[in-house]
Amino acid sequence: MRRLRHLTGHHRTGTSNRVLGLLLAFNAGAVNAGGFLVVHLYTSHMTGFLSMLADHLVLGNMVLVLSALGALLAFISGAATTAVMVNWALQRKLHSSYALPLVLVALLMLVFGLVGAITLDWRTPFAVPMTVLLLSFIMGLQNATVTKMSSSQIRTTHMTGVVTDLGIELGKMLYWNRTGTALENQVRANQARLRLFAGLASVFLVGGIAGAAGFKHVGFVFVVPLALVLLALSLPPLWADRARLRRPLRKAGPARLPPIP
Repeated sequence: MRRLRHLTGHHRTGTSNRVLGLLLAFNAGAVNAGGFLVVHLYTSHMTGFLSMLADHLVLGNMVLVLSALGALLAFISGAATTAVMVNWALQRKLHSSYALPLVLVALLMLVFGLVGAITLDWRTPFAVPMTVLLLSFIMGLQNATVTKMSSSQIRTTHMTGVVTDLGIELGKMLYWNRTGTALENQVRANQARLRLFAGLASVFLVGGIAGAAGFKHVGFVFVVPLALVLLALSLPPLWADRARLRRPLRKAGPARLPPIP
């Protein structure tokens, strides 16, 4: 329980950030690739949706403009929700600052896994089914959580930045330092960052393969075990905060009615 609490708790270390980042990268890869088989969209790729928005504004295809706008707004709303939850918890010095949005991610993934097929028929004002908005919201929640907990060092729902940083470190590793170059002027790869970025990209790929295979052969319910693992990781900090979380409710108490004249 102590190890789990440290993994998603308020006090962060480089090791806990890396381990949780890898777990969430697998989760994002699975949800993103599996979701594509269902809705034919990669719901964590905001670059693609921004490009879609620009292209179809010019082409005048308002259906696809609305689709891209809906996914963008859902992702932004998820990130904003994380910011509200984390800052609320930090101000109250809770252990569960980062566990709270991850619990919400897990619960929404359970909804998607259990009733996702139904949400495919729920129409929205954005010309996409509710499933697309739900997945984009989940990805926004998760990416903002990892970003805040790692001080913007780790991203898990998209790999463009990760692969770029991996390439930079590989280039530094392959750089030929001339003989006689002073040690402080030599180009050296950061081995810790190299391992981190290589791990994130690899785990995202493995998660994508697992997600695609899972959705193909099992269906929506494939995400239920992923959600339960994430829920299990997030509950220990919440359990540690149970007294503090109940305190505001006790202070508020039942509303008092004015005396009857």
